[in-house]
This record gives sequence, C-alpha cells and structure tokens, in this order.
Amino acid sequence: MIVAKIHGEAILELPQDLYIPPEALEVVLDTFEGPLDLLLYLIRKHNLDILDIRMAELTRQYLDYIDVAKQRHELAAEYLLMAALLIEIKSRMLLPKPAEIEAEEDPRAELVRRLLEYEKIKQAALMLDALDQAGRDFLLPGIPRDWLDMPELPGIDPEDLRQAWISVVSRVKMINPHKVELEELSIREHMARILKKLQGLDAVEFVELFEAGTGLAIFIVTFLALLELARENLVSIVQADVFGTIYVKANNEF
Repeated sequence: MIVAKIHGEAILELPQDLYIPPEALEVVLDTFEGPLDLLLYLIRKHNLDILDIRMAELTRQYLDYIDVAKQRHELAAEYLLMAALLIEIKSRMLLPKPAEIEAEEDPRAELVRRLLEYEKIKQAALMLDALDQAGRDFLLPGIPRDWLDMPELPGIDPEDLRQAWISVVSRVKMINPHKVELEELSIREHMARILKKLQGLDAVEFVELFEAGTGLAIFIVTFLALLELARENLVSIVQADVFGTIYVKANNEF
C-alpha cells in the first residue's frame, strides 16, 4: 500500500527513523468568545434542552474542555469562574431540600436566562455580519485629493440670477426717474464695497447689495462687480430652494 509520494516516487512503508514532532499531534480546540459561547456550543452540539439543562452532563463536557485548555495554556480566568458556577448549580440540585423550606427558584434559572440573552445577541450579530459592509463587500468611491482643492462654482442657476436682476431693475425704475448724467463709476470700488458688506456675515440676500435711491447706473455697476467677484471665486451666489431667496456669501479664501 502506498503511504505517501515524494517527488512522484511512491513510498510503500514509513521509514523506521521517522520523527514526528509532538506539536503536530496536538488537539486544536474550537475558539469561543467566552464561557457562555462555549456552553451554548455544548448545548447545541449534544442536543440538550436549554430550558431543562442536564447539569451533570453539561458540567462534565465543560470540565473536559477546561482540562484540555489547561494543557495548552489557553485558559482565561472567566472560564474557571464559570466552571465553579456550574459545579455550584450541580451541587445545589443534588443536595436534598428540607421539607419545611418552601420551594426555591430553580438553581439553573439565572444560567438559562444568561444563555438565552447571549444567544439573542449572537444571532443579532450574525444578522448584522451578513449585511454588506464597506471595505469587506464593497468599496466606497474615492475622490482624488486635487479635486478637493478645486474651487466650487457658484451654486446658482443663471436664469434665476437674471430674474433676480430684472426684479431689482424694475423696482428702481419705479422709484427713481430716469436721469442722464455723466458719472465715473469703478467696478473695483464696488467689488471692495460688496466684500466689506459681506465681511463677518454668513451670507447676505442678493437684493440687500443694491442700496435704494442710488440710481440705475449704480445698480448696474454693483451687479457687474458681483459677477466679477463670483468669476474670481471671491464670493459664492447660492440658492437653497428652487425659486427661493438668492444669497451671496464670501468664500473662505477672502
């Protein structure tokens, strides 16, 4: 009978000087999250009724595991504490009870309650683990760092901005008569005025940038200054809702 093959050559019998290291024959124990996990495993493995635990059988199996774990130096103190509790429950069930003492609670009741609660938590953990998890079942979309440094465009629809401008112009036409005057107006000066008005404020309504009684020419220059500020990314023109109020706010770079 062939017992092994080495480089394709059949070995018919084991060598007489074959050495097998002791650790190769060690028993590999199942890993448990704690003593309750071990008890639940023993109950399910041997088809024990969790509501009517046979303490003698469960204690024997538990202590067998403890003995093997001691040999491998893989025993935590909590396992020894549970072993003492099982022996105490077993002893209380074996000791006779005097007739004059009223019926006391089943010594296994507290252990059963803890096992049932642990089983619920374990099942819930398994259900959560079955859900898709980021990094394990799927990857989150990544954004290149250089994209984050790109300035954001003003979050406003051009048509909404045009309608807001028409509304301002219509209002000033109704208030002030048309006058033809020669004025020297500087867009840069009005840009500075807008930035000064925005300084220290979260945002200002679009219409508040146009001072009443200043005339249509000032309104036009103010509007052009606002567009220039938006183009240079010094301010943002935003609108929270569709057809909602338009706001102007200074960017962080300012």
